[in-house]
Amino acid sequence: MNFTFLVTVVLTAVIFVGLVIAISHAIAPRSYNPQKMEPYECGIPTRGRSWMQFRVGYYLFAILFLMFEVETVFLFPWAVTVRQLGPQALTGILFFFFVLVLGLAYAWRKGALEWK
Repeated sequence: MNFTFLVTVVLTAVIFVGLVIAISHAIAPRSYNPQKMEPYECGIPTRGRSWMQFRVGYYLFAILFLMFEVETVFLFPWAVTVRQLGPQALTGILFFFFVLVLGLAYAWRKGALEWK
């Protein structure tokens, strides 16, 4: 197979990205003010450490929320065109729901939905 087009596109992309990063680094304004490196939160000076760990439950809850939010995004176009698509669309969406229910059951079993 002839991969010259693919190699050309990849090399052009790498060179372009590298060039853009180099130019932005060269012409970017620099400020060495120590106040610039302080944490900022809504105009109120922070107290204590700014870097703190969050429990993994927050992240699991957010991922589950995103999973079901994406379900809604895919469900709306399907609902609009369901009559035109026929019984294959119903089979496809049932499989989609089945996979989502499996994910929810797994998260429930692992305790990701329990707020401790």
